[in-house]
Amino acid sequence: MKKLRIDKMLGHLGYGTRKEIKQYAKQGMIAVNGEIVKNSSVKVDVEKDVVTFVGEEVHYREFVYILLNKPAGVISATEDHVERTVIDLLDDELRHFEPFPVGRLDKDTVGFLLLTNDGQLAHRLLTPKNDVPKTYFARIDEAVTAADVEAFKEGVTLDDGYETKPAKLELTERPDEIFVTITEGKFHQVKRMFRAVEKEVVYLKRCSMGPLELDEHLREGEYRELTEEEVEALQNYR
Repeated sequence: MKKLRIDKMLGHLGYGTRKEIKQYAKQGMIAVNGEIVKNSSVKVDVEKDVVTFVGEEVHYREFVYILLNKPAGVISATEDHVERTVIDLLDDELRHFEPFPVGRLDKDTVGFLLLTNDGQLAHRLLTPKNDVPKTYFARIDEAVTAADVEAFKEGVTLDDGYETKPAKLELTERPDEIFVTITEGKFHQVKRMFRAVEKEVVYLKRCSMGPLELDEHLREGEYRELTEEEVEALQNYR
């Protein structure tokens, strides 16, 4: 059982400020289980009570989980006074929940990005000790060799002296195109790992994170909310 004041419940869902919702209640616009409630401080059981606003049932939810196919040219931040952010791509209804990106993709990197306001889940996915895998497709400026595969398997030394955890390189039919799986999220990590073997990444796309893969039906810049099954897979991961 989770009880919330009506004004807090409706405010969380974007129906207005506490002051506005108080006025809506006084005007008889809010009902609980079929009865008009004019006191917006009344508490309701968000799981059992039926709350309606101007006759339409209100469906409460605390968290949102959004899968975005991030395009190039936007930054993985919640706000910026100069650059366009991934939050700017969302509609007002979802932005109201104040989601944030779970981890970051570079400005020119595209692909899988999870956005949520569930801080506990985000922490579990990002904490280094959980070794959550992230797989990328990369195009390199020259052929990737078996020696590179072995180097990544052992872990490489970045430009600041950091020794990375082992990473998996998978070769494809094209020698300059590979899949790489890492379990860390250091700044520009994939690009810096290739620089450690004297190569440059010219295109980078994240394909998956943990148990979820990018929805290939989403064009760059498009997004959708996760299904219940996908949310459950994330919550039960590790």
